[in-house]
Amino acid sequence: MLTKAFIPYKGYYSSPFSKWQGSLANEHSIVLGSETAKAWLQTKKIEPDLFDYLILGATIGQPYTFYGGPWASALIGAQNIPGCLISQACSTSTTVIFQAAMGIETGLYQNVFTLMTDRCSNGPHTIWPNPKGPGGQVISENWLMDQFNNDPWARNAMIQTAENVAKETGVTREQCDEVALRRYEQYTDSLANNREFQKKYMFPVSIRISKKKTLSIDADEGVMPTTRDGLEKLKPVLPDGSHTFGSQTHPADGNCGLIVTSREKAGELSQDRSKDAQIVSYGFARSKKGFMAMAVVPAAQMALDKAGISIKEVKVIKTHNPFAANDIYFARQMNIDVNTFNNFGSSLIFGHPQAPTAGRLIIEGIEELTDKGGGYMLFTGCAAGDTGAALVLKI
Repeated sequence: MLTKAFIPYKGYYSSPFSKWQGSLANEHSIVLGSETAKAWLQTKKIEPDLFDYLILGATIGQPYTFYGGPWASALIGAQNIPGCLISQACSTSTTVIFQAAMGIETGLYQNVFTLMTDRCSNGPHTIWPNPKGPGGQVISENWLMDQFNNDPWARNAMIQTAENVAKETGVTREQCDEVALRRYEQYTDSLANNREFQKKYMFPVSIRISKKKTLSIDADEGVMPTTRDGLEKLKPVLPDGSHTFGSQTHPADGNCGLIVTSREKAGELSQDRSKDAQIVSYGFARSKKGFMAMAVVPAAQMALDKAGISIKEVKVIKTHNPFAANDIYFARQMNIDVNTFNNFGSSLIFGHPQAPTAGRLIIEGIEELTDKGGGYMLFTGCAAGDTGAALVLKI
C-alpha cells in the first residue's frame, strides 16, 4: 500500500482521441504530446521547472525515440531535468503512474510529470539484417499490425485471445453485442450538456497544417455510432467467433499527462485539495498463454488486496476493454453487474492509442469519483503478452 503519492485535482489532462488515419495521423507523437502538455501547463500557470523528473510512456517508435524521456522534458520547457521511457503495451500508463508514485513514496522524486503519447496511425516499418536469408532478404516488422496479429510467445492474434476466453467461459456473440451497446450508451452520457463531463479533463490538440493555419481538435474523432440493428448485421471477425468489429476497440492517436507528487505539493497545485487523488496500490498478473482477457481479474484483485479493500467498497470502476468479452469475464469473476461500470464510456468505444489509453480512463475515473463525493476507484486492464495491470486510487 502506498501512502505518499498524490495526483492534484485537475492536475491532469487528456487530449481527444483521433481515429486511426485521422487528423493526427502524420503528427510525431512525442512532439505533439509534449507541445500539448506544455500548452496545458501554461493554462494552469505551472512552471515546468517545478518537476525534477519526467516519465514518458510510448509504445510505437517515432524518429528520435532513443532520446524520448529527456527530449520530452526539454520540449515541455523543463530543459534541466532527466526523463526515462516506459513501454508496456496497453499497461503503459498504469506502469508509468505507478513508477512515478514509487519515486514519490521512496523520496527519490519530489514532483513528477508523466506524459503518455502514441500514434497508431502510420506506424514505422522496421527492417532487420538477415545475412543468411535467401538472397540476403531482410526481416521486416510492422510495429502496429504485426503486434496485433502475432504474439511471438502465444503464437496468436489479439482477437484470438478474446475468443479463447469467450469460448472457454461461454461468452456469446449476443452478450458481446449487448456490452458494446451499453458502453456506447455510457459514452454518450459524456457528451450530454455540450460534453459537460469530457470538458472537465479534455484539452485540445493543435496541429499546424500550413504556415498560416492551425487546426485545433477539441473532441474525439471517429467514434462510430452504435445501434442494436447495426451490431446484429456485422459478421464475426473470426469464423464462429463472439466478436465483430463493433464489439472490439479500434487503434487511435492521442496523449495525456498527469502530475504525481506529495500530499503537500498536490494541495498547492490543486483546484480543490479535498479532491486530490491518493495512489493507493498497484496490481499485476499474467494469464495462461493465449487468454489475455483473464489477466484483468488477478491484477485487479492484487491491487484491491494491497489496498485492503473489497470490490464492494469501490465506487468507480474503469477498465481497458479492447474486446467486450473482457468486461463480461471481469464482471462474472468479481460478481458485479457488467452494466454498472465504465460509466461515460471506455476504450471499447473511443479507441486505443495504446500508451495513453489507461491514463485517460484513470483521469475519467477521478472525475467520476469526485462527482460521487469521493471514495475508492479501481482501474484494471489487459495488455499484450497475456498480462494485466491495475491501480487503486482514493479521494
